Amino acid sequence: MTEHPAIRFLDRTAPPHIATLILMSGLSALAMNVFLPSLPNMADYFRTDYRLIQLSVALYLGASATLQIFIGPMADKWGRRPVTLVGMLLFLLATLGCILAPTVEIFLTFRMMQAVVAVCMVLSRAIVRDMYSQDKAASMIGYVTMGMAVVPMIGPAIGGVLDETFGWKANFWLLFALGLLTLALIWGDLGETGKKSGLTLAAQFGEYPELLRSPRFWGYSLAATFASGSFFAYLGGAPFVGTEVYGMDPGILGLMFGAPAVGYFTGNFLTARFSVRFGINQMIVWGCAFNCIGVALSLAFVFAGADSPYSFFGLMVFVGLGNGLAMPNATAGLLSVRPRLAGTASGLGGSIMLAGGAALSALAGALLTPETGSLPLLLMMLTTSVLGMAAIVAVIRRQRNLGL
Repeated sequence: MTEHPAIRFLDRTAPPHIATLILMSGLSALAMNVFLPSLPNMADYFRTDYRLIQLSVALYLGASATLQIFIGPMADKWGRRPVTLVGMLLFLLATLGCILAPTVEIFLTFRMMQAVVAVCMVLSRAIVRDMYSQDKAASMIGYVTMGMAVVPMIGPAIGGVLDETFGWKANFWLLFALGLLTLALIWGDLGETGKKSGLTLAAQFGEYPELLRSPRFWGYSLAATFASGSFFAYLGGAPFVGTEVYGMDPGILGLMFGAPAVGYFTGNFLTARFSVRFGINQMIVWGCAFNCIGVALSLAFVFAGADSPYSFFGLMVFVGLGNGLAMPNATAGLLSVRPRLAGTASGLGGSIMLAGGAALSALAGALLTPETGSLPLLLMMLTTSVLGMAAIVAVIRRQRNLGL
């Protein structure tokens, strides 16, 4: 894979600067979680049950999973730049719809439409893979998501403060303003990095079976899906645990909710520094191990009757660390199965991951009650962490058996 040295900021004829890719990924992450501390107040505003408004997480993830099936092939056919620009325009319209929605049903509809911002996440990864070889791509994805990790780390805290000061709609006005900024930067800096396939869109979708028949693609996709599953379950259940189990107000919940992002930032930094040295498989193994350790320790506090907001949220740092190690490397692995299909692979892999995340997020919201405490959530998170480890071990064993 050709390395691109001629990166010039705000030059649409050159590959994009890393700052542009960070902002693209960061906006996608922020749209997912900035408003989470506001969920209880949003339920009051729309006069609905918490479980219904909590679907704004699961429906968003499900819509994102569906959209990513289409984003990849479209970007491989028409290019990264035009697909990203159109996606950002649609995101801005959907965000306005969320702000102006008079009922919870209309809000949830526009919230699903907001998932089109997934174009930024999918194509920022594909752009990196366009520019770099497998292990170097993992390193660069680590840098991109390391910067991205700052956003979800402070996002819920900002969202909680905005909610207490101006109301829940302020979170969506923030997303609209940042969306405008991101759109302007994409327009001025994002040069095309993909080679257009020359295939019809139908033929482009016809490339999916080539990926789906690859055990290696499935191995990395499932490793990513299960490794991130613990985090998506956390997204769906932690606001309830913080509010209903531990009695936290939105501002404090927002501050503590961002604990995994501290670990995620660290994991991304380690990925950026060491993926080339140790290889992506070893990094994924370490990531899955940290996932298991963090959740197991939190469960130990629950069974000992010593759990608290500090043990629950504090130990989520290990889950963030595990995701920061596993996700960029698993992503680089699935993108490298068929490099010419990097956009398609990024979309399909992301779709598989988010479909699992949507299911886990919805399940977490459905199972939790004040009486159960955090136990169902933690058991779900431990199960997915163990399955992530099993997936990457299967990839490693297969490669050893094939002598790769």
